[in-house]
Amino acid sequence: MYVLEAAVDIPLVHPESADGVLSLVWLVIALPLLGAAVLLLGGRYTDKWGHWLGTALPIGSFVVSLLMFLDLMGRDEEERQYTQHLYDWIHVGGLKVGMDLLYDPLSALFLLLITGVGSLIHVYSIGYMAHDPRRRRFFGYLNLFVAAMLMLILSENYLGLFLGWEGVGLASYLLIGFWQHKHSAAQAAKKAFVINRVGDMGMASAIFLAFTLFGTTSFTQISELAGGASETAMTWLGILLLIGACGKSAQVPLQAWLLDAMEGPTPVSALIHAATMVTAGVYLVVRSNFVFDRAPDAQTAVVVVAVVSILWGAVIGCAKDDIKKALAGSTMSQIGYMMLGAGLGPAGYAFAIFHLLTHGFFKANMFLGAGSVMHAMDDDVDMRHYGVLRKALPVTFLTFAMGYLAIIGFPGFSGFWSKDKIIEVALADNLVIGIAALLGAGVTGFYMTRLMLMTFFSQKRWPKDVHPHESPALMTIPLIVLAALSVLGGLLLLNDWIVDWLSPVVGEEVEHHLPIPALAITGLAVLVVAVGVAAAFVLFQRQKVPVLAPTDVSFVTRAARAELYGNEINEGLVVQPGRRLVAGLFVFDRSGADGLFMGGGSGVKALGGVLRKVQTGYVRSYALSVLIGVVLVAAAMLAVQL
Repeated sequence: MYVLEAAVDIPLVHPESADGVLSLVWLVIALPLLGAAVLLLGGRYTDKWGHWLGTALPIGSFVVSLLMFLDLMGRDEEERQYTQHLYDWIHVGGLKVGMDLLYDPLSALFLLLITGVGSLIHVYSIGYMAHDPRRRRFFGYLNLFVAAMLMLILSENYLGLFLGWEGVGLASYLLIGFWQHKHSAAQAAKKAFVINRVGDMGMASAIFLAFTLFGTTSFTQISELAGGASETAMTWLGILLLIGACGKSAQVPLQAWLLDAMEGPTPVSALIHAATMVTAGVYLVVRSNFVFDRAPDAQTAVVVVAVVSILWGAVIGCAKDDIKKALAGSTMSQIGYMMLGAGLGPAGYAFAIFHLLTHGFFKANMFLGAGSVMHAMDDDVDMRHYGVLRKALPVTFLTFAMGYLAIIGFPGFSGFWSKDKIIEVALADNLVIGIAALLGAGVTGFYMTRLMLMTFFSQKRWPKDVHPHESPALMTIPLIVLAALSVLGGLLLLNDWIVDWLSPVVGEEVEHHLPIPALAITGLAVLVVAVGVAAAFVLFQRQKVPVLAPTDVSFVTRAARAELYGNEINEGLVVQPGRRLVAGLFVFDRSGADGLFMGGGSGVKALGGVLRKVQTGYVRSYALSVLIGVVLVAAAMLAVQL
């Protein structure tokens, strides 16, 4: 029974200048950025110790973030928004943009997630990438990724956010294609980069429109001035922001890059899916609440995109045999839940962030767990070659199981609390939306149970020359920490803490009536998930799983394996028409534009060629010409007299 008061009714709070430990906010970005510079520019001299430096610096950022968070908790609610001006960045005409940082309850939570989970992924990577000859470069890219995401979160204006936004895109390109000797990895990196550029065009257009409307890109100033803009203008601004969010968060229709991105090393997948890139779109929508609260049509668009993405990603997860791609489909679906919460406006903003945090815990846990499984199975990603690995990998199994129970919403685990709240708000807003969210929860129970059974249960299916073994401590310790967070993450809802904590940013809590009691909704959600779990158990535990994927399957299964033909849709609607357009423009440019603008020059050149033959430079030729001219004139005069 929750809804949040509209942001338009919140008294505007002007951020104060950061003081005390909060004045160290710049250091949170600077530490991993320094690591990236040292590791990428230091060359082979940093090979022996670069990975330790690359891990220590994000941990340092986490320590600073934790100290700032504790300091912020000790301050009154109306004193929890602070800015730090570093220097004047852009001052051209009427545009003045400072390199300004904003630290408030929303950015504080993101900082803990990015630096905390990011540091655990760095520790894990020391073991996972131990034998890679380019390990130092890998850690440099990881540091760059973390620094860019921190810049995105901490910026006080849209231009600074866009700087981090593009930095995240660059780092993801470098990391997805890190093993560029593999053609598939190079292609995946290029695909992610190009599709994200489409979303970035929407993001850039939104920044231009914001400056045109308000004369500034500052969040605080736009929030103050937003009431004076028309609903139509705010709707367009919201739609453009949504396009940008769809690209980074892999939501329909810009989702096709996400599963291909699994070509990168597994720690990259964990970082992208849990703590950095795909969460950026959710952050953008929640941070821009002052836009969406004044644009109901844009909010509706967010909800539609979210619901389609929830079901789209869930269906894909049901058919993928690649363990990382199955988890990637899951990410698309879970990000859809976050976007749904954000799209439901003040009623769902806090719960969207709540689910983002819990998802960061259990999805990082499961991706790193998948990496541990791959480590044990000679980098084989096909779940049809696994089975009963719980005996050979006890730590990986137990920690992965905690993430599994969290994501399906098993009572008491973190996902149970966060996802159910979004379902509650969805049912309160619109019955159809709520039912779709419930259906997505049931499908989640199915595909995650399928993954769990095919990997850790059912029958042994790996080749004789494979000898599964548990991962080293550097890899299992992060799994244990993330498993604990997957279990305990629901404590953030205790006494509505996260709702109250985010209220200075997204609004205050008020009563709202649900169509049925909240306890009944919880019971219904658990029942739907149980049905999905039971269906997977019947299909994948009680029946023998074939080593090779069957080809004689239904159209639905073929479509799910093909990611619901997202690539084909993009090819038909965007790529091929784009190629034809470019080809047509090329022909027009060569035949039309070039002919129009160069035809005059060609004509003058041709005339010059003719005249050049007349101007020979020989005196006798000129004398002959004069003689001929005189004869012709005389002949003409004679003809006239006769």
